[in-house]
Amino acid sequence: MTTPAAGEPAALTTGTINVIRRKTLNRAVRGTIVGNVMEWYDVGVFGYLIVTLGAVFLPDADPAAQVVFLLGTFASTYLLRPVGGLFFGWLGDKIGRRRVLLLTLILVAVSTFCIGILPTYDAIGFSAALLLMFLKVVQGFSAGGELTGALTFIGESAPDKKRGFYCALLDSGSYMGFALGAAFVTLLQVTLGQDTMVEWAWRIPFLVAGPLGIIAIVLRLRVEESPHFAALQAEQLAKVGQTALKVSIFRVFAQNWRPMLIVALLVAAANTAGYAFTSYMPTYLATVENYDAVQSNLLTLPLLVLMALAMPFVGALSDKVGRKPVLFAASVITIVLSVPAFLLIDAGTPALVIAGLALMGFPVALYMGSLAATYPALFPTKSRYTSLGASYNISVAIFGGTAPLVIDSLIHSTGTFLAAPLFLIGASVVGLVTVFFLKESARRPLDGAEPNVETDEEAHEIHTARIAALAARD
Repeated sequence: MTTPAAGEPAALTTGTINVIRRKTLNRAVRGTIVGNVMEWYDVGVFGYLIVTLGAVFLPDADPAAQVVFLLGTFASTYLLRPVGGLFFGWLGDKIGRRRVLLLTLILVAVSTFCIGILPTYDAIGFSAALLLMFLKVVQGFSAGGELTGALTFIGESAPDKKRGFYCALLDSGSYMGFALGAAFVTLLQVTLGQDTMVEWAWRIPFLVAGPLGIIAIVLRLRVEESPHFAALQAEQLAKVGQTALKVSIFRVFAQNWRPMLIVALLVAAANTAGYAFTSYMPTYLATVENYDAVQSNLLTLPLLVLMALAMPFVGALSDKVGRKPVLFAASVITIVLSVPAFLLIDAGTPALVIAGLALMGFPVALYMGSLAATYPALFPTKSRYTSLGASYNISVAIFGGTAPLVIDSLIHSTGTFLAAPLFLIGASVVGLVTVFFLKESARRPLDGAEPNVETDEEAHEIHTARIAALAARD
């Protein structure tokens, strides 16, 4: 068992302890985060423009019908996420994480930009709404491979002892992207007014995705392949003379169905709460609590930024105390505080609304900050992207993207806003039970992989300990 010499790049062959160089890791983190920022920038823009887009694409419908249609369009984004997750996951396990992540980023950026050049209802009638739905479906397909690929890549590239921190940066970037999109929309609404937004200015946030996408693509082009997948490719090259790996989707499901089920249940718990906060609360404040669009945006934006800033600290905490204690706390807090949170929001004053939103956002930060490193640790390298892409996105399609629509429907069908927190409580009860079946993975190598360390000294210590263990066994 060998380690790279000091100053050498972390080149990787099967059987080595991977010394992760800071420069390479920083480049990988930057190049990966930009895709998450792009994906969630669009989610933030779309979520905060729902009321405006209703007037653009369905001007003849009543406001309630407009909201339902746009929430349904948002949900349609998630219909092809499982297909995208499975396809890009299979491709990423076959040819590599880096190339697939570049492809998903291009698709996300182009489809977002194209929304900004769509004709409106006044130009082509209901076909405009159908084109909007089509582009959202394309986004969903590409996004199905984006986040899970990013989690796989950073999980394989980060030092084992700090995997929670580095993986949490991805979800932090996602929420920052959401906040960026939401803040941009709010700024336009304040400066230009709602009439101008409906007339033409709604296009601006989507068109900005063009130059942002170019910057993101340049950063991602500089990223190297993850050390664990590079080791697999080296093995494959030595055996058969090619780097492409064989991946059987049926075998992946047969071998990994238990951890895939755990991922699906944890995603259901965390993303129900997460999407309720990010994508539904502005609509809830505008349609149920009767705040105008700008007020509802301004009430939620500061908390989004705080949540994003908190996630890396949560990830670092999970590196110290373990993933399971943090996830247990997230589940219990959601169960206990969901009803008080909505009661505070319903109280009407801005201060109480912010307090209620903070009670909702706190457990979401705990969930997202610790789950980012939990998911990739459940699967072996050769099928990690496929397994995570399929299980994560199936659950997100059922429980995440549909959460805003389900919650809105529950509130209107029952006639009480308390239907919303009860839905969140039910999801977190499932999450709480699932945590008990989760294997702790903090500060440990990924399944079947060699350790990732930060220094040659640390690698030497592990190497020496292994030699001593083998000698004692003999």
